[in-house]
Amino acid sequence: MMLYKSTRGWKENVSAAFAIKQGIAPDGGLFVPEEIPSFDKDKLQQMCSMNYNQRALEVLKPFLGDFDENEIEECISKSYSMSKFGTNPAPLHYLNENAAILELWHGPTCAFKDMALQMLPHLLVKSLQKTGEKSEIAILVATSGDTGKAALEGFKDVDGTKVIVFFPQDGVSDIQKLQMITQEGSNVWSVGVDGNFDDTQTGVKNIFADIEFINLAAKSSIKFSSANSINWGRLVPQIVYYISSYLDMVNKGYIKIGDKINYVVPTGNFGNILAAYYAFKMGIPVNRLICASNENNVLTEFINTGAYDRRRPFKKTISPSMDILISSNLERLLYDMSQGNHEMVCYWMRLLKEEGHYDVGTEIKNRISSIFWSDYSDEQSTLETIKEVYNEYKYVIDTHTAVAVDVYDKYVISTGDVTPTVIVSTASPFKFNKSVAGAILGFENIADKSEFEILNILSQHCGLSIPKGLSQLDRKPVLHNNRCSKDNMKDMVRQILQI
Repeated sequence: MMLYKSTRGWKENVSAAFAIKQGIAPDGGLFVPEEIPSFDKDKLQQMCSMNYNQRALEVLKPFLGDFDENEIEECISKSYSMSKFGTNPAPLHYLNENAAILELWHGPTCAFKDMALQMLPHLLVKSLQKTGEKSEIAILVATSGDTGKAALEGFKDVDGTKVIVFFPQDGVSDIQKLQMITQEGSNVWSVGVDGNFDDTQTGVKNIFADIEFINLAAKSSIKFSSANSINWGRLVPQIVYYISSYLDMVNKGYIKIGDKINYVVPTGNFGNILAAYYAFKMGIPVNRLICASNENNVLTEFINTGAYDRRRPFKKTISPSMDILISSNLERLLYDMSQGNHEMVCYWMRLLKEEGHYDVGTEIKNRISSIFWSDYSDEQSTLETIKEVYNEYKYVIDTHTAVAVDVYDKYVISTGDVTPTVIVSTASPFKFNKSVAGAILGFENIADKSEFEILNILSQHCGLSIPKGLSQLDRKPVLHNNRCSKDNMKDMVRQILQI
């Protein structure tokens, strides 16, 4: 049975159910599998004839050793139903003979986080049962925009859970904020934080690390867990769509089994591209994993130099889900690249917390750059890319996807590499409609329009239907008016949970 260990060396190895229930290891580390299962060419060929849900079962089974097959199938069918995602949760849109867009935004909240956060609640409920947990689980989430709504929607009215989502009050789009503050459900709360995403994420981490507060909550039969991608149950479903997209490329004749592929991933917290790395470790032939950053380009600098330095101005951009300077999931990659050296991981994480920077040295930097490549896109280039893609392909992309397309263009120019490539699209263009419509139609033509008027303008001009989850958003009542400072988040949790 697959067991999990902490990136920081906690003495016990635990089951998948324990790791999912706990979210973060007791020593503050992240849970990682003891080993990565491997799929050979025959296995991949066999999976080509499967649909998405069947492929998900094959990928998840080895990672969820204490779940039986029927339990995993149930989690999958409840997560990726026709009513939530349509016929294919993760379709490819082919731009040309070398590049395809992997659309991960066909779920209830129009963002890629649905791919994992529709499944995590089901995995968590079963994990609670398997571990005999009697306490109520309080899910604490820090979000840069999309995770929050997806968590609220995924955990809405799930028995035995309560969900508190913290978001930077002025660091998400109007639509993202409205999605969170209008969320229905008897067990969900959203809270605006006066600070940026890193302040918000640090505040949540500090609550998890506050032993006195955790013990106080336990006396009220409340246990904390996470729905951020630091929770293995959030990360493991994301591996599926990388493997599935490779098989779809084979089925379409773009590649043959065994041919290499590139993935381009717009990322801030490093979870989405880390899932691509795990797919590579499982046997997907990857040539390069291309990490696309916006102007908060701490990851680009790290991949290119081996030095991680968050001591820089935090920039609010038109791709807000990537406005992050502390990339939590990078810790899992560091653990793998250092060959499980948890002492070094602890050292780097302590330096990051206390001094704001660390350097992994030449050897590990070279290991990382042997598979990863990175660059970033500035605001103007992002907008120009949206317009160029629409003009050339009559295809509409959001700001985050545009960052990925622009960085992919830079990669091809820099390397000359024309390996077949999948570009990950993380959000519907309607979620960031002001920037998208401005890029395509000209900002002067939408200057006096509200975001919801722009939804209709973009829909009519581009011939696209507005997603159901966004079309009526401005008519929904605001149900959450909670707001706090970055130093007052623990008190807000205490107040909401009545600890």
